[in-house]
Parts: sequence; C-alpha cells; structure tokens
Amino acid sequence: MSIHLHLRAVAESEIRDDHSWLAAFMSEAWDNHPDEYAAGIADSIEKVFSSVNDLYAAAEVPDTDVDKPWTLPIYGGRPVGHSADADPSNPPLMILEPSGVSQAAEFLATVSFDELWNIAGADLSGRLGEEAQVRQEFLDIHQDLRGFYGRAAAEGHAVVKAVWA
Repeated sequence: MSIHLHLRAVAESEIRDDHSWLAAFMSEAWDNHPDEYAAGIADSIEKVFSSVNDLYAAAEVPDTDVDKPWTLPIYGGRPVGHSADADPSNPPLMILEPSGVSQAAEFLATVSFDELWNIAGADLSGRLGEEAQVRQEFLDIHQDLRGFYGRAAAEGHAVVKAVWA
C-alpha cells in the first residue's frame, strides 16, 4: 500500500474552510499532480514523511517564535474537521496559513541538511535501508520541500495538506 503526504500551495483567499470542498480540491490537484509539481505549486512525499519530520526534529533552532519549527513542513497547520455529512473516506486535511508557510520556508532555507543528517542519519538509515541511498532520498526531499515552501512563501500562499492512502 502506498501512502502520500500531498502538499498544494494556494492563495488563502481561494480556500474554503470546508472539509468536503477541500477534499474535492485536493483530489483534483492530486489528479493533476505531475503538472502542478512541474509548475512548482505542489509537492508530495511517499511513505517516509514521518521520518522526514524525525530528521527535521534534530534541528536546534534558537530564538524562534514557533515552538517547534521543524513540524511546519510536514505536520504544521490547522486540521480541517469533517462535517457530519462528509464522506468518511475523505483524507485527513490541514491548512498551513501564509505566516506558517513563511516560517517553514525560513526554517528550510536556514537548516543545514548535513548537520541534520549527522545527528539523525544513522537512525534513519538503520530503519530504512542502505545509508547512501537513504541519505540521497532525504536530501532530494529536503531540496524539493525547500523550493516548494520558498516559492509558496514568496507568493504569500497557504499550503493545504492531504494524506492519501
């Protein structure tokens, strides 16, 4: 079974705070993911997004106004609850508002991947496979997230997140 964390940048004014509407929006975005990824307005992480959060949790971030800035790229945002009549198969959804997107972009732009890997890499490799391959996968994810959040922050966008199973 494949599970993905799907991220989609969107102008906050275009978002409806309604789970059914957001689920339909994200479903259409998922159907268009290759084009949206190429346009820089979408990203996704297959299976290992919890481990990416573990990598970011190794960061020491002094003097920040966010309690845990490493949570922003993966788990940051406000959950959008299901309505009573919502389809129970709809994915979990979250909205990270533009201020959070900017904080996530700043975190990703300033954190050193090499330092994170030196702290957490051995544990991640031990759980996921051969070190060089796992390191490259996480570096690629980090670079994708850095670019995605940087573009979204520059546009003043929010990020909607869905978990697809």
